[in-house]
Amino acid sequence: MENTTSILIDHVIILLVLIFGLGMISGKAAQWLKLPDVALFLIAGMLVGQAFHWITESSTSFTNQFILVIGSTLILFDGGRNIRLSGLRKVWLTVSLLSVPGVLITCGAVAVVAHLLLDLPWLYALLLGAIIASTDPATLIPVFKQVKIRPKVRETVESESAFNDATASILTFSLLAIILGTQEVSVASGVIDFVKTALGGLLVGAIIGYVMTFLTAHLKLGHLRDYATIAMVVTSLGAYIAGEALGVSGFMATFTAGLIWGNAGTFKLEMNDKQLEMEHFSENITVIMRMLIFILLGSQVNFPLILEHFWTSLGVIFVFMFIARPLTVLICTWPDRKAKWKRNEILFMFWVRETGVIPAALSGMVAGMGVKHSELIASVTFMAVLITILFQASTTAYVARKLGLEIKPDDPDNHD
Repeated sequence: MENTTSILIDHVIILLVLIFGLGMISGKAAQWLKLPDVALFLIAGMLVGQAFHWITESSTSFTNQFILVIGSTLILFDGGRNIRLSGLRKVWLTVSLLSVPGVLITCGAVAVVAHLLLDLPWLYALLLGAIIASTDPATLIPVFKQVKIRPKVRETVESESAFNDATASILTFSLLAIILGTQEVSVASGVIDFVKTALGGLLVGAIIGYVMTFLTAHLKLGHLRDYATIAMVVTSLGAYIAGEALGVSGFMATFTAGLIWGNAGTFKLEMNDKQLEMEHFSENITVIMRMLIFILLGSQVNFPLILEHFWTSLGVIFVFMFIARPLTVLICTWPDRKAKWKRNEILFMFWVRETGVIPAALSGMVAGMGVKHSELIASVTFMAVLITILFQASTTAYVARKLGLEIKPDDPDNHD
């Protein structure tokens, strides 16, 4: 037993060293090539997994599933933490529509074409749609640091990408419950369970987020102030596990806790002296988690299956990018008269819909459960991640400039 444990420990340490080493090399290559780092992480994973077989971690292994859950939780928390509630006042309706009905529209459109082209049964086609329906704050935020665009558009796209991750996660696990037979198939019960799971997660996250923020930021009772970065990790993981234990969405809970933490000033709790420290810590943590998730995903790609369904999968992704996304944006922005959306802003949102960390993690979790058709779902997810990141994330700055959305220091729209 001791020998087996020792071998397992050595295996995990070697795996981490290899992934982090590859991640650093890939990250530098991405800077040089001016590409999103996650694209290079995926390619590095394919090389060391499929070509050289240096990484052979199964999608069902404890190590893989642990990394996916921890990584998703920390990234969702950071996504919530980066949203400013003050910036949502003008566009809250659009963000709300994109984050819930928008996810359902995208899921439905993908499900129809996946059912027709890939011959997936309806429930599994919907599962694929739910997995890839969310956009990726971990990819978008670094891009928006490189190119400054109008605050209204940036805040809408960033907020959508954070909120819809939680929605897509809840929808995915609701569908999994039906597929695995732990939940009865009924539209009414499905809607009720979805709302209960989402609102329950929101409530749990809000309570834990506020209590931990108070204990960290309060001038007199902030006993955890010296441990602010550690308190962030405890808050994110604690909210997730509390949500799961109470039968609500752990992902929604950790996202909401991050939202409370990032808007501490709204509750008259200030952490300005810790801001720089927290930013550096969060940035490093999210980079580490991106390395782990995407290099592992790349190493697990089933190339024979991808080649077998290549053209039909490409058809699904074409509909996903060029039909489902524009349709979603049009439907969700049209009712919001207060936001006064302009044509170039709407066109920009058509293009910005990178698929990233949460879809990759959800796909890995589904594969780890041994769900039927999970390998095909994982291969389509992999293609969606790679194609949207290579073609959309890498051209976001160019599209923003062409559409006249880049702002200069003296631009009157700098503070819209």
